[in-house]
Amino acid sequence: MKISGFTLVKNAVALDYPIEPAIRSILPLCDEVVVNVGRSDDGTLELVRGIADPRIRILETEWDPGRGGAVLREETDRVMRACAHPFGLYLQADEVLHDAGLASLRAALERASRDERIDGVAVRYRHIFGAPDLEAVGRRWYPREVRIVRLAPPGRIHSFRDAQGFRVGPDDRRLRAILADAEVFHYGYLRSAAAMRGRRTVDQALAPDRRTASPDPAVLSWFPGIQPFRGTHPAAAAGWVAAHANDPDRRIAPARYRVAHLRGAALNWIERLTGLRPFEFRNFDPIE
Repeated sequence: MKISGFTLVKNAVALDYPIEPAIRSILPLCDEVVVNVGRSDDGTLELVRGIADPRIRILETEWDPGRGGAVLREETDRVMRACAHPFGLYLQADEVLHDAGLASLRAALERASRDERIDGVAVRYRHIFGAPDLEAVGRRWYPREVRIVRLAPPGRIHSFRDAQGFRVGPDDRRLRAILADAEVFHYGYLRSAAAMRGRRTVDQALAPDRRTASPDPAVLSWFPGIQPFRGTHPAAAAGWVAAHANDPDRRIAPARYRVAHLRGAALNWIERLTGLRPFEFRNFDPIE
């Protein structure tokens, strides 16, 4: 079963996105990788071209800045339509697939190709937060998301909201997905302090829901769900992570409990006790 990879990016150098590790992490699984590169003024196009793999196909596009957060959804749909194969593996520009999950994703893809009920394959998420050895967990941080989607027939499955997830048809039905034993690492909060500060306006224009409560974007707000990360990072991201390990200007604010933390603590307690996540927003319905 052949599979397309697809992603989109604009101003990756200025915004310090790990787009090269992202693309390299999915190349072992993909027969092609289609990259929607919005017109940039910082060398992003040259960066993607520099990966120099014949499976990479670049769409040079002009994004409409007046569309705000909708531009991510629209440009994701554009790159999906350009894919040649029946299934697509999607990563955002700050996401990297861990190599340990490649075999499980191949097996899940084969199962999905034999079962028309399956719209996609979901993976687990690691949200690295402020340092390579810290991660964010809790109600605000999605634990799973669909990252392989069925692309045939074209247009049946489309991007949703800010392109974090997908929906089916005009009624926006949630995808029916199976879960693979694979992890995607989200590195949006490991970018350099300079990028977080210098490109705050651009960042928020593309992803208006991803805001920081701190007046300084490089000072990440503390919350009780920050915990040690003791695993390994994806091989494709090793160099990028090492280069971002020590940034004295990127830091987490001192611990300060707020009333809002109490609700999160109560819901976390219910989850530990029952295994359920009440009031959880989810982009897919699981299939066993």
